[in-house]
Amino acid sequence: MTTSDPAGPHEEPGHGDAHGRGHGHDADVLDAAPPGTRDSGPLVLGPLLRHVDSTSATVWVETARRGEVVVRAGDAVGRDRTVTVGGHHYALVVVEGLEPDRQVPYVVELDGERAWPLPDDPRPGPTVRPLPAPGGATRSTGGDPRLRIALGSCRVDRPMEPPFTWTAQQHPEGVGVDALVALSAECQAGRELPDLLLLLGDQVYADEGLSPYLRERIRDKRGDADPQGEIGDFEEYTWLYRESWADPEVRWLLATTPTAMIFDDHDVRDDWNTSRTWREQVQRLPWWRERIVGAYAAYWLHQHLGNLMPSRLAEDELWARVREVGRDGDAAEVLREFAVAADEQIDGGGTSEWSYVRDLGRTRLVVVDTRSGRVLSEEHRSMLDEQEWADVEEHLTGDVDHLLVAASLPVLLEPALHDVELWNAETASAGAWGERFRPHAEALRQAVDLEHWGAFESSFHRLVDRLGDVAAGRLGRAPSSVLLLSGDVHHGYVAPLRYPVERGVRSPVVQVVSSPLRNALPKGLPAMFRFLHTPPARLLGRLLRRSVGAAPLGVSWRSTTGPMFGNGFATLELTGPGARVVFEKAEPGRGPGTEVRSPDDVRLRRDREVLLA
Repeated sequence: MTTSDPAGPHEEPGHGDAHGRGHGHDADVLDAAPPGTRDSGPLVLGPLLRHVDSTSATVWVETARRGEVVVRAGDAVGRDRTVTVGGHHYALVVVEGLEPDRQVPYVVELDGERAWPLPDDPRPGPTVRPLPAPGGATRSTGGDPRLRIALGSCRVDRPMEPPFTWTAQQHPEGVGVDALVALSAECQAGRELPDLLLLLGDQVYADEGLSPYLRERIRDKRGDADPQGEIGDFEEYTWLYRESWADPEVRWLLATTPTAMIFDDHDVRDDWNTSRTWREQVQRLPWWRERIVGAYAAYWLHQHLGNLMPSRLAEDELWARVREVGRDGDAAEVLREFAVAADEQIDGGGTSEWSYVRDLGRTRLVVVDTRSGRVLSEEHRSMLDEQEWADVEEHLTGDVDHLLVAASLPVLLEPALHDVELWNAETASAGAWGERFRPHAEALRQAVDLEHWGAFESSFHRLVDRLGDVAAGRLGRAPSSVLLLSGDVHHGYVAPLRYPVERGVRSPVVQVVSSPLRNALPKGLPAMFRFLHTPPARLLGRLLRRSVGAAPLGVSWRSTTGPMFGNGFATLELTGPGARVVFEKAEPGRGPGTEVRSPDDVRLRRDREVLLA
């Protein structure tokens, strides 16, 4: 399993067209540092520590010019030349020959000169710590292998100062305290780094909530041209990623913690690929083509490439083509062609694959794309096309200590909401309540985001049945746990899944959700989700389900912990056969209501701890 519109061929400064083509020239890149950041010399963005196993690591950077990037980590050295896309320069350097479970500092050089860390940076230098060797020494003192994964989703970027650190009720621009900044500050102060930071969607918000800085910069570029208040093309996406990842504390965390990522709708646009009707509506917008191609290109460069293990990178034909063209030229058109094909994947019409696998010692992580490969025909709706389903299912097997299945959208929503989504899909797509009601059902679907696994119930059953077979030991030795990891819904919870006794399921199958990392809490959202946990809400869901002739689910679940609201993240801790999750909230360091003006003014508060296995 593996896979925009770059703005087009690079033009000289001052000669970009109305869509921003060619405005990625070096001077412009360096002059556009977002507020709260600094001139970082030859590195525009990064380094980001991406895939790490027991002997290798990949490091991603965006540089201010073409050149050779070298990463030195102890005695191990990796090097590669930059590639140019839309006037921007990128490198993904593979460092091999690392010693298992040995933490070493690393430095980044560009053309023989040190580029990172900066000489006057007071923060600890970046390090890489490979995983333990399979079957070898472990990180725990008791002899059982230990793995710690921090996970979260939904992060808008704002400066860590008022009014942005206030709540949405205190100020329209308020989004609270950044959980990634709080985690970075604690790790710099001595907290143990996670083995992996799993970012489960909406790493950037391209469609709403752009910062005042970005809104002003976009107005300077294209005036009042549509889409107003949104990202319009590849060049603007590069600004958005830079603003999101250039905060000094976040940059330090991403340089020192391995990361895995998958996109969700706001990385592109709200309700992305919700339905066939949504696609038809958005494709009529004159600016949409530049937006969607830019979204795919920026995601492929900034997020997807680093998800891949070195052996997959070596086999990736698109990466090879981008390197071939982009080392001396500009590979914008290469990615543009691919992005157009990726957008046509809906209903199985394309070839891009964004799902992927990471083996973390004796734990397997399968990350599933729930956005780009959907089938949206009225006759058949599916979260994934058949080819990607086959690729995903190949890795949903036993013979591992723990099987982790990550997807941006929770598989197990509150049952009442699951039933409402099933009812809505049957009325909007299949016309179960007649043709006259269908447009009203579609409007409701888009208005309140009825687009999770309940809206694709055949896919829900396919996944749940497969995981039941894994947990029953029918696809290899049953794992100690099967854990579903998700974000998206702006609250956290834990929900165990219960199968009929005759299925013979032995391993716990549990949904863990953590969201948001940083975002405003809409007024009324807590009350709505608390209502969904009540018996009247569940009864209403069952009645709506019956009204469209849907059979009972055959499995059951209910949240046992949550809902939990506010900015934060969850840390999954796996020790031998044991599994637990700890939820933490990011808060002002001197207590609720106090001012936050620097990373020293934030703290993490342990909220809940749940034993999973």
